Amino acid sequence: MSNGFIAIDWGSTNLRAWRYENGACVDSVRSEAGVTRLGGRTPQQVFGELMARWQRPLPVVMAGMIGSNAGWLQAPYLPCPSPLTGLARQAIAVEQALPYRAWIIPGICVNGEDNCNVMRGEETQLLGAHTELPSPLYVMPGTHSKWVQMDGDTLVDFRTVMTGELHHLLLSQSLIGVGLGEQRPDAQVFERGLAAGLGERHLVRRLFETRAAHLLGKLEKSAVSDWLSGLLIGNEVAQMQQQYPLAAHTALTVIGNPTLAQRYGRAFDMAGIRYRSLDGDRAFQTGIRSIANELED
Repeated sequence: MSNGFIAIDWGSTNLRAWRYENGACVDSVRSEAGVTRLGGRTPQQVFGELMARWQRPLPVVMAGMIGSNAGWLQAPYLPCPSPLTGLARQAIAVEQALPYRAWIIPGICVNGEDNCNVMRGEETQLLGAHTELPSPLYVMPGTHSKWVQMDGDTLVDFRTVMTGELHHLLLSQSLIGVGLGEQRPDAQVFERGLAAGLGERHLVRRLFETRAAHLLGKLEKSAVSDWLSGLLIGNEVAQMQQQYPLAAHTALTVIGNPTLAQRYGRAFDMAGIRYRSLDGDRAFQTGIRSIANELED
């Protein structure tokens, strides 16, 4: 798409779009119009409102939950093992987007005896990450963290860990969060939580102890969030390190928000795991540019 294209990362809660002309990003927009926050509008209506921002129409490539059964048009899941370089050939044309030429990138799934998993949107980030920082293992922190095992450019297996959502639910909807008040950052408490999580084999029993600790004066109420974050992230790293062990002197790659990646990076440091970091937006844009170029061909 040498004349340009529009890339859209359309998730559950947010929408991000970038306009490319002559190989350069000339404009971008972010909104909270994710597929679960359309405010009574259809995806087609939100798409039309977004396109009205730009007068000259360009081809559009979309990834994320917009291709789910809760989105605009359901794109298939490609089964693992799946080469990331084949994503463009499996893209689904969106006829309802006319007069715009538009495609939705498929997701990827694992359907095994001991592992059932799906991803949408992350596959595009992974394609970009593989282009910039090839790695045998990628970690994608977030509400639902992904740990992704690669063999060259082929995604062979992945797992999802609900660390971010569990942290939110425990603070907002469980007894742990009752009566806490305002939470403030506490780096020392976060690191104590990491250490506890990395060494804990039975996480469930430690959760209620979080409440007991602040009731008994061993943990400041304002630091419960950071303690719980450290505990959950530390335990995630400990468990997934066993799931996907790395060879000595091999580094994994963290893809995501730099602030959250830094928190995971501290856990990797404590666990003795080598790692590199790549911004999630950069990985997505690199990946979707590659797909757009292949669609043109």
